[in-house]
Amino acid sequence: MTKWKIIGFFIFGIIIALTLVIALWFIRPNTSQVDPSLNLEVWEAVRDGMHNSNTDMVYFNNYFYLVHASSPYHFATPECKLIVWRSKDCKQWEKLSTIQIPGEDIRDPKFLAIGNKLILFVLKSIEFTAEPYSTAYLISSDGKKWSSLQEIAHKGWLFWRPKTFDGKRWYVPAYWHEHGKAMLFTSTDGTSWEPVSLIYEGDRCDETAIEFLPDATMISTQRLEYSDSWIGDSRACTGIRIAKPPYTQWAGIKDYSTRLDGPALFAFKGKIYAIGRRNPYTPGLLNKYGSILAKKRTSLWLVTPERLVWLSDVPSAGDTSYAGYVIRGNTLYFSYYTSDIHHDYPWILGMIKESPIMMGKFDLNVLEQLAYTKQ
Repeated sequence: MTKWKIIGFFIFGIIIALTLVIALWFIRPNTSQVDPSLNLEVWEAVRDGMHNSNTDMVYFNNYFYLVHASSPYHFATPECKLIVWRSKDCKQWEKLSTIQIPGEDIRDPKFLAIGNKLILFVLKSIEFTAEPYSTAYLISSDGKKWSSLQEIAHKGWLFWRPKTFDGKRWYVPAYWHEHGKAMLFTSTDGTSWEPVSLIYEGDRCDETAIEFLPDATMISTQRLEYSDSWIGDSRACTGIRIAKPPYTQWAGIKDYSTRLDGPALFAFKGKIYAIGRRNPYTPGLLNKYGSILAKKRTSLWLVTPERLVWLSDVPSAGDTSYAGYVIRGNTLYFSYYTSDIHHDYPWILGMIKESPIMMGKFDLNVLEQLAYTKQ
């Protein structure tokens, strides 16, 4: 055998080996770590071949309401629309309405129920990379007929999920459309908002969530990207900050266990929990937090002023997270989206594949016990 044939066989062997490694990376079986003690029940709510994403839920007028984005893929497109559903039991869903903005992308819907009106906040985008530039809202009494789309008064601020401690005054965190700042706003009617304080500045700050501790202290998480690189950034992490009323002075830490994308915070018996993205593998050269080649999970977390404590995954892979939830008694019902849960797709592949809307439920007392054992 000549030297060139030996070199040829060697190169061919390398190509085959790389192909097998890449194939394994893309189609390896899912390894979501769902804690069995949760007795988690999960089922599909919507599967229609679309890339469904960005969910939220609310309980309003004796119904569960669900909203999510429906698009051909993750990236911004005028084809993207929001679909609103309602259900008595979270199992059988009735489609109520479809919301679309001609010529623009629409995503990240967030419900707010005040009295007899249902407000839906949405983010508008025109860039393919899905960088929203404005928050708008619609109002309905039944989820079927909506008012015309109205812009919030504070241009460039992107609203996340509104919360209230006393049922009278509402607060909403928002991040700046060019990234790098998170602001707290307040309102008593859900449509007229006034700035309260700057929660965080720097580090390409992004999606920001809030919740209340029993003494009215507010806790907030921030998605800290540091850069917009498609292979992520080794500094990426989660900011955790707290403030006492009147919420004008913030202090906190950074947690490097994950970059908590799509955060949904909720309170139960004095503790704060989150549903958000987990990065299940140790970050490397090409799979840093935020990398399109990284693997993703939707997970449950305990959120303390000092750190995030991972509690459990839910069945998820690929492009996933952005949960909504409703608490009824001691039961938490939640929505999220995910790529095919039988494989462990990297994020980029999940962003172009179909993804169903999933529902789940579990007993919050069990979650509390799980948090106690893992703290």
